[in-house]
Amino acid sequence: MTRTLVPLLVADLSAFTRALARQLTAAESPPSHQTLMNMLARAAGFRNLQHLGAAQAAAARLDSPPPPPEAVDHTLVARALNQFDATGRLVGWPARRNVQVLCLWALWARLPVGGSRTERQFSALLNGLHSFGDAALLRRDMVMLGLIRRAPDGTDYARLEQRPPPEARALIRHLALRGTGG
Repeated sequence: MTRTLVPLLVADLSAFTRALARQLTAAESPPSHQTLMNMLARAAGFRNLQHLGAAQAAAARLDSPPPPPEAVDHTLVARALNQFDATGRLVGWPARRNVQVLCLWALWARLPVGGSRTERQFSALLNGLHSFGDAALLRRDMVMLGLIRRAPDGTDYARLEQRPPPEARALIRHLALRGTGG
């Protein structure tokens, strides 16, 4: 049996959790799976899970606005943004891996689309995007993440086109607003 996915968008998380807490406190025993799903739907302002599903189906039929944007960890984006100077150059290599990955996505976005380059040419491009002098570190990590392609003999590098994750898109947008491109 296939499951129908029913998205749940909550406008006010505080009110939602208060309503859910009231229902859970009033329950005599731990709720079953179905009862808990009904409680979640009621806390979001629907009569029950069936009403939530019907509302979602009706919205889809009526060609409602696009779904809400993907959740973005803005704290992580802010940490990564702090690694760039006012001109958009990466000033140091972050200690946290998740911040490193976001910074690499931001550099990836500023690489030219299409064409391949030698290692020297690619390093020159990267050196223009950071100020700590370690293009080899950036190249290796970008290859490991699948952001760029490297020929087996290391002579040919090219950007691989793909959709960045939500946090990377947010970081790229913020850097572009600084006027640094992206």
